Amino acid sequence: MLSAGTKAPDFTLNDKDGNAITLSSFAGKKVVLYFYPRDNTPGCTKQACAFASAYQGFQEKDVVVIGVSKDSEKSHIKFAEKFNLPFILLSDPDLVAIQAYDVWKEKKLYGKLGMGVVRSTYIIDESGIIEKVFEKAKPDTNAGEILEYLDGMA
Repeated sequence: MLSAGTKAPDFTLNDKDGNAITLSSFAGKKVVLYFYPRDNTPGCTKQACAFASAYQGFQEKDVVVIGVSKDSEKSHIKFAEKFNLPFILLSDPDLVAIQAYDVWKEKKLYGKLGMGVVRSTYIIDESGIIEKVFEKAKPDTNAGEILEYLDGMA
């Protein structure tokens, strides 16, 4: 995991509609960058829906919300449409951002070891520095915790 105070690694990935999105293009805005394992799984759906429910609060603070997984653009389209997700979803099949942010780790699932994305969230400040890291983010409370943190910064 990267630490607070570190320069956020820049990257360019496609969103669900095939548009190239570059992290540094959001300079001057605070960014919530969250990494999640997979579209349409119970935990990831809970987390995405929590961000969708809290989205207006992020908009009021002029904060950009970006979700990243290794799922395809096509998978992201279905996921976003099914759950009415209003924020940016980026596809990272080659693990460009996932590895740059050090969230590709060995995990144990059903007793088997394998590599996968560790659910984690980074808050990146207006100058591109990682301000806060939420390691092992909990799907149902992550969005609320971030809003609380941002409220405390106001």
